Amino acid sequence: MKKNNSIKPQHNNEANLPPSRGDKRGANLPPLGGNEGGSPTGNSTRGDMDINAFLAQDEQKDLLRILTAGSVDDGKSTLIGRLMFDSKMLYEDQLASLERDSKRVGHAGEDIDYALLLDGLKAEREQGITIDVAYRYFSTNKRKFIIADCPGHEQYTRNMVTGASTANLAVILIDATKGVITQTRRHTYLVSLLGIKHVVLAVNKMDLVDYKQDVFNNICNDYRSFVTQLNIPDVEFIPLSALKGDNVVEVSEKMLWYHGKSMLEFLETVHVSSDRNFEDFRYPVQYVNRPDRDFRGFAARVASGIVKKGDPVMVLPSKKTSKVKSIVTYDEEPEKAFPPQSVTLTLEDEIDISRGEMIVHPDNLPHIERHFEAMLVWMDEKPMDSKTQFYIKHNTNTTKARIDYIRYKVDVNTLQKSEIDFFELNEIGRVALTTVKPIFFDPYEKNRNTGSFVLIDPVTHNTCAVGMIIDKLDRKNLTTKYSPSELREKIDKGQCLISADERQKRFNQKGATLWITGLHGSGKNELAYTLEKELFDLGANVVLLDGSTVRSGLSRELDFSPADRAEHLRRVAHIARILNDQEIIVICSFVSPDENIREQVADIVGRDRFNTIYMDATLEFSMKNKPQLYKLAMEGKIDDLPGINSTYDEPHNPDVVCNPDENGDNPSKIIEYLNLKKIFPLS
Repeated sequence: MKKNNSIKPQHNNEANLPPSRGDKRGANLPPLGGNEGGSPTGNSTRGDMDINAFLAQDEQKDLLRILTAGSVDDGKSTLIGRLMFDSKMLYEDQLASLERDSKRVGHAGEDIDYALLLDGLKAEREQGITIDVAYRYFSTNKRKFIIADCPGHEQYTRNMVTGASTANLAVILIDATKGVITQTRRHTYLVSLLGIKHVVLAVNKMDLVDYKQDVFNNICNDYRSFVTQLNIPDVEFIPLSALKGDNVVEVSEKMLWYHGKSMLEFLETVHVSSDRNFEDFRYPVQYVNRPDRDFRGFAARVASGIVKKGDPVMVLPSKKTSKVKSIVTYDEEPEKAFPPQSVTLTLEDEIDISRGEMIVHPDNLPHIERHFEAMLVWMDEKPMDSKTQFYIKHNTNTTKARIDYIRYKVDVNTLQKSEIDFFELNEIGRVALTTVKPIFFDPYEKNRNTGSFVLIDPVTHNTCAVGMIIDKLDRKNLTTKYSPSELREKIDKGQCLISADERQKRFNQKGATLWITGLHGSGKNELAYTLEKELFDLGANVVLLDGSTVRSGLSRELDFSPADRAEHLRRVAHIARILNDQEIIVICSFVSPDENIREQVADIVGRDRFNTIYMDATLEFSMKNKPQLYKLAMEGKIDDLPGINSTYDEPHNPDVVCNPDENGDNPSKIIEYLNLKKIFPLS
């Protein structure tokens, strides 16, 4: 077994890894102590200064976040384990455990199974695959690294998206015996989707193809022809054998035709700091720091751009302006701040600013919009419900949002686009969203920090999806699922751009007219108003029309003669039809005594939408309920009052018959009828 003779300590809180229990062997640290006699007075020795210098140097190292991806058994975990082993990053107890586990559950024959350093789940070790994202931290003299080892299976796409969300560079492994396969294209597409600009194509298992150059070149050519379709500006190709260690830490002598760098040397030297956006200052306020009455600061992490003391700034959404008075950290007040620093800003003016608002430069504003398009990765095991109003978490801002429509779904294996009605687990597609209040964003391609968001289920609070904003969506383009010619044709014909199916899915109901008829004083108005409230409480979109309301406006010039009564009801019928076309339930409470007129109303509204509800009250009950009205009619002071001096035709076949003595139960009877007829709810 190869010995690990130079182990360095780990100093990085961000990795959040537990310390090893084993002793370090031959640790590469500066010598402890100064002169041979020590320092009895407790003053700093040369050894102390060497340690402090070492720690300070380690603190200043650049951090590179790496994602590894590839098909099953391509050797991702083995490569990372080999990097850690050959760069002497393991402790004695880790080495002993690795050696023991390789014999017991390893999949590398007589060799050490370096993948066991990453595959910690029992199921991973049993199957020899990666299931969950495993994070590992190590450092060299030049750089610190956090590696996310992501699963290769398509069913774990959401796990890979999680690991890639913070990565600067992706290492995509290819089995040299298989070449570029479907999973390779899928992982490369996901890397491009998530805005990773640097990719290393690691052609692994070169030992199994006798380290042949032509095998490597053919794989590189196949991959180049595919990656040119995507937005990945920097691609590096490295042949290696993770199991044997060729080109992992040291350049292998078995591939003298390769003149590039080893994997570790490339990772130590690749330039990624310029990937950050230093142009557009974005400061999403996370916390208002008010330790006493004399200090008021706004704490956050700088998402992008650079801010300096004295800079003019603007607060969104209020658009109030001020200047930066000071930049405060835990131990100093620097002249400027840049990403990804966490600082506190104080302003020269007293401005009301709270969490979720954003501080920017006034001459460089983000989009301030409610409508935008985004690529969405569905991460919930429950399929998408188009009627759900999600919570959207964007930086420190949280509001509600709905998915207006899905433009298309992308098959991550073939990049083919198709139309779908909803997303299922791991599916990816382009959508249009609308938020309740404006959010402040940049396109994801320009600014990863302000162009990304998550959708949260309002009931379970699970993360449903992650999104990458493409750009704002103007109101006039909200219907871009239609071609320009189709759009113009529909508008010219006065056709609605929202289909009945879309409205029904949104409202979970069908448009219907509930025509409540009965004598004056029968209790139909009480039923109508009670029914409206109960349906509204259940989530229905419902509108109530009654005689007094309509006659006070739309029909105020009409009297109660048979002709004017018919015209009055005709107008009501047309209103009900328009509202039904919007899939709204309309409750109409009208005496409507003439059966022929009710039939005409049904024809206007539509027979399939018209539902007759008869309040079966006797004349005696109605007269007792409205005695003054009937008294005037009997004295001849009111003409054409149904039941007294004009006839009332009882409905021949009403859909629901209600008894006024049971008015407490009548709304439930009608709601049950709506349920049986699949009017509300639909599902």
